[in-house]
Amino acid sequence: MPDIILPYEPIVITDTTDLPRDEWLAYRKTGIGGSDVAAILGISPFGTARDIYYDKLSIASFYDDEANKYQKKIGTLLEDVVAEMFAEVTGYRVFKIRKMFRSREHSFMLADVDFFVQLPDGSFAILECKTTSPDATEKWWDGDKPTVPLNYQLQGRHYMPVMHINKMFYACLHGNSENYLIVRELDRDLEYEAEMIALEEDFWNNHVLRQVPPPYIEEGDLIIESVRRHFGPANTDLPPIALTGQSSHYLLRFLELQQAKSEVEASVEQIDQELQRMKGLIVAELGAGCSATCDVNGTP
Repeated sequence: MPDIILPYEPIVITDTTDLPRDEWLAYRKTGIGGSDVAAILGISPFGTARDIYYDKLSIASFYDDEANKYQKKIGTLLEDVVAEMFAEVTGYRVFKIRKMFRSREHSFMLADVDFFVQLPDGSFAILECKTTSPDATEKWWDGDKPTVPLNYQLQGRHYMPVMHINKMFYACLHGNSENYLIVRELDRDLEYEAEMIALEEDFWNNHVLRQVPPPYIEEGDLIIESVRRHFGPANTDLPPIALTGQSSHYLLRFLELQQAKSEVEASVEQIDQELQRMKGLIVAELGAGCSATCDVNGTP
């Protein structure tokens, strides 16, 4: 297939054809990529904004760790297969440009796109290829309405302004044939995009460039994973750390909630015991019977 020239080309950072992974990761640290956005906005199911911050400053790796390494590898290996299936199902022309791009308007925005699509009217779209397990396909539905998982939506909404392209396609494979291919599309939303870019810019300028860690706003499990990724396993030999300021309030609130939970659990246990006792006494009255009538305050 001859090379296709897009009507607009952002700044080319590097050719990725034979780029070693460590060099590819190094280029990613020079800006924000599409897969960074959900974590930066605090809505990623996989990581925190602090993880992206640590990764950009080479403090702790986020994308090259051991977590889910085989799942990630399988997803990468199947990208070409998913793209081929998408082309067969839709009839659209699919091609790859092996380059990493940087936005001309916003230098912190990077794009390393899976594939591009040429539509029948001659316009272009972006194709993002995904794989998932059969029991995770509900993420691609909102009730009975087709949808795109929010973290993937943000990835696409990041790519479209970098490439000046107005449509995203997603192809998600959850089986071993084209019958198990989920296809979704997403159109550009300039208002949504402007707000997203402003948040990305704030993260890049006020946290990464100034080396100020962003606050943790995510769920507790993600925060704990982030801390362990940064500091390593907990060390019982270290001396106690004095908590001050906001951290002391976190501890007090934790203890309050722990006490409240204990009281609720004790109350529930007491109620369960009383229920079981009443049930036993009623069964004792019934003997071999299975039903009864009862006169309560004169009412049968």
